[in-house]
Amino acid sequence: MRPEILFKLFSPITGLPGIGPRNAKLVEKLAGAKIIDLVWLLPREIIDRRYSPDIANATPGMIATLTVHVEAHSAPPNRRQPYRIRCSDESGQLTLVFFHARADYLEKLLPVGETRVVSGRMEHYRDDIQMTHPDHVVPPEEASLIRRVEAVYPNTASLSPKTLSRAVSAALEDLPALPEWLDPAFRKQRGWTDWQSAVLQAHAPQDATALSPLTPERARLAYDELLANQLTLAIMRASQKRAKGRSLQGNGTLRRAVTKNLPFKLTDSQAVALREIQDDMAAPGAMLRLLQGDVGSGKTVVALIALLNAVECGGQTAMMAPTEILARQHFATISTLLEGSGVRTEILTGRDKGKARQKILDRLVAGEIDILVGTHSLFQSGVEFKDLMAAVIDEQHRFGVHQRLSLAEKGRGVDVLVMTATPIPRTLTLTVYGDLEVSRLTEKPAGRKPVDTRTISLDRLPDVVEGIARALDQGAKVYWVCPLVEESELSDMAAAEDRHRELSARFGDAAALVHGRMKAADKDAAIERFATGSARILVATTVIEVGVDVPDATVMVIEHAERFGLAQLHQLRGRIGRGEKASRCLLLFGQPLSESARSRLRILRETEDGFRIAEEDLRLRGAGEVLGTRQSGLPEFRLADLSAHAELLAVARDDAGLILDKDPDLQTPRGTALRTLLYLFERDAAIVNLRSG
Repeated sequence: MRPEILFKLFSPITGLPGIGPRNAKLVEKLAGAKIIDLVWLLPREIIDRRYSPDIANATPGMIATLTVHVEAHSAPPNRRQPYRIRCSDESGQLTLVFFHARADYLEKLLPVGETRVVSGRMEHYRDDIQMTHPDHVVPPEEASLIRRVEAVYPNTASLSPKTLSRAVSAALEDLPALPEWLDPAFRKQRGWTDWQSAVLQAHAPQDATALSPLTPERARLAYDELLANQLTLAIMRASQKRAKGRSLQGNGTLRRAVTKNLPFKLTDSQAVALREIQDDMAAPGAMLRLLQGDVGSGKTVVALIALLNAVECGGQTAMMAPTEILARQHFATISTLLEGSGVRTEILTGRDKGKARQKILDRLVAGEIDILVGTHSLFQSGVEFKDLMAAVIDEQHRFGVHQRLSLAEKGRGVDVLVMTATPIPRTLTLTVYGDLEVSRLTEKPAGRKPVDTRTISLDRLPDVVEGIARALDQGAKVYWVCPLVEESELSDMAAAEDRHRELSARFGDAAALVHGRMKAADKDAAIERFATGSARILVATTVIEVGVDVPDATVMVIEHAERFGLAQLHQLRGRIGRGEKASRCLLLFGQPLSESARSRLRILRETEDGFRIAEEDLRLRGAGEVLGTRQSGLPEFRLADLSAHAELLAVARDDAGLILDKDPDLQTPRGTALRTLLYLFERDAAIVNLRSG
């Protein structure tokens, strides 16, 4: 149960002044439906209304707050003309200008003969000093309410800033003083105030420097949010470790046979990752581990060897991928590596229907399939295992956490290995996967050659096509990736179809096409033509970003590379350089190039290290963009900025660990305050997972 002290904060915004049903919808879209959502909506800029000159000395372009005498109203002959009100002080005249205004409203707001305080931007128009649509008009006794630094909030076009500011001010009234959850010595060392004061100060910036995420009040609030996140993940991890697992220690026969038949020697980091995984599987608790590896670092082999440990123990295993292309790729790789081993493998995707699908399901429940590879189909109802012992989930950031859990629930104490080829910055690994132990593959298998990456202006497109013709003559295979189309009625599919048409005119049937709206069977057929050699150019959208493995492909052309994110460009480039031949990636860019696009292309030329690229991507774009917040399971932080607060995240992780070591059930006075913190940031699920509930 949420503590009573938080009840008001979690009541609906409709209780705030000016927030009726229409405005409530706008505020909800902007921030959320509860009062706490407006508490978290911090100002993004300020307007200083303390500048109060007389009319004649007011600087044009500045925001000024003036005390004026209202002299006369001049209503226009029609609605297209502005309504003007002449005002004055001892130094001169000021005209207030209003468009589409109602005369009765203005006569009430600015009565002739009265004194009013007006605040807005000063303008000179012909010989007139004027102010168009003042932001504030109040009687002199209320001047102190507007002659101050005003906070400006992030907003949506349909909501008046005044209404939003009033609602935020009302949300901050009666803000409760919450019990302190921070360690007193740590708080003193940082120079941080209590939670209530930090919120009020963050909403009352006195200058532009107060908007920095590194101010003491904003840093304190960011730390509270990060601590709630890390404490939640630590509680989940502890709960996972308490979950009954099974100690899986096979006899090693299948693993030794597969390792012996590999065409390459395992890298040192593959060997270390395997040791970590096998230790987890041997432990009595259920394994939950993340295997992070750059493009081409050999994750699939590590995952297969881990699954074979469970098969040696007489159990069944599953490998789940986000797309059919990737699932079929994994199935092909695994089937090749297991040839002659006697291990029974099968694939199940949305394409399998009717009797064929039922046959697979019957064999699965009878225990006649050892390794089942598939897509989302695997965690659907009706897919029953006889004894599922271990599961691998690839490209986890494309699945939600609940999907990870629903696959694990198809067995008893299932060991789960999560894989991703999207290198994730360390800071994001902590926030997205903090409930998992992490293994990293940092080397590429022997024999991989570096990719020569070049940037070329799109003006030189004819030269690029000629270069492709020469590469084809020498036996190369070429990917040609078409651009993401921005703010246009065109889709990237149309761009791909146009480019395919042009390349087909030059190279005939050698050019194949693949895009996201094709039927799965047609997509597979095009990729198969490219893989087996009848097609030599594959024109594609970003559907080839993961899971297309053609070692003969040595050239990658990415059109309008400036429109792609760094991580995505790195993933696309990872489709080449997979064989022993030298490979080349051509990044074609359109003019003019923005500064951040220039930075992205420069970083790609400089390095192939996915982890460095991921850190740069985070720095350039921010956390929400890096993974695509919604599908990634990345928490949407309201107060923390992961590029500014990375150091605080590491502190919060250590703090969460120490807290649970000393007080695993959060029962001490600080523990009780921390429960309030978890409820404040809506981490209710964590409290349910505490042993004492």
